[in-house]
Amino acid sequence: MRAWRVHSLGDPAEVMSLDEVDQPTPGERQVLVKVRAAGLNFPDVLMAQGKYQERPPLPFTPGVELCGEIVGTGQRVLGSPSGGPGAFAEYALMDADAAWPVPDGMSNEQAASLYLTYQTGYVGLHRRAALQAGEWLLVHAGAGGVGTAAIQLGKAAGAKVIATAGGARKTAICTELGADHVIDYTADDFVPVVKELTGGHGADVVYDPVGGDVFDGSRRCIAFEGRLVVVGFTSGRIPSAPANHVLVKNYSVVGLHWGLYRKHEPTVFGMVHDELCRLFADGAISPLVGQVLPLDQAPQAMAAIADRGTVGKVVLKP
Repeated sequence: MRAWRVHSLGDPAEVMSLDEVDQPTPGERQVLVKVRAAGLNFPDVLMAQGKYQERPPLPFTPGVELCGEIVGTGQRVLGSPSGGPGAFAEYALMDADAAWPVPDGMSNEQAASLYLTYQTGYVGLHRRAALQAGEWLLVHAGAGGVGTAAIQLGKAAGAKVIATAGGARKTAICTELGADHVIDYTADDFVPVVKELTGGHGADVVYDPVGGDVFDGSRRCIAFEGRLVVVGFTSGRIPSAPANHVLVKNYSVVGLHWGLYRKHEPTVFGMVHDELCRLFADGAISPLVGQVLPLDQAPQAMAAIADRGTVGKVVLKP
């Protein structure tokens, strides 16, 4: 079969090659799936560069999210490959108890976009931030894969959603997804706008996959007893929060390492998947697929994500 493999750490376009490899053989409590679609995520780029918290041994096949058909049964399932990455290939192995059924009526491309970002969003907003109906939710990078999921999940929870995005195309997408207010951060400083929109109250919950200056600004417009959810650092700079500022403004900085639940509380994944299926059936969420590319264009797709020029999820199809 064909599979992309990272042979050394660095720029994905330079360290990846599309190789002919043996089709994997499922072990105990594993299933072999024919990959129908693989979702791209920013961690795929970081993993190839050796900058992610998880560092699989070389060479490895990237891709942590897929939709596939179980060989022998044809059942459509979604989730992550066994042991971490491995989705950018024609076939992959999945743990049998972590191959989640695809919701009825969901396309392969959407199914490959549901698992990581929507699970992360649901756990971040509900379990970590305890988002309540009527609260103000500020979603940064609202037009990306992580942001589009958070906007939809926030609206489904009854929150008043403010999204930030760069440029007319991306702000329009946030509006189409249901955001109540959208701020073009290329034109306006979001801090005073958030304060004005909330009548001086500030954001009760901030969902931040960007870090850097965005994190710093979020601390300045967070509400009393607000929760600032740290999702990632696509800006490239890991910020810090002065403890005296956290104390004086009486807010919380909440970390979200979704993958860590595999070790500490794996039952969360099934519970959240059931809830996401219900929300999809009710029409409350619908993964936004911004671009579908053939498998052999994985390096170009990863470069587009790294440059933050994409909207929604980018999906590869073998």
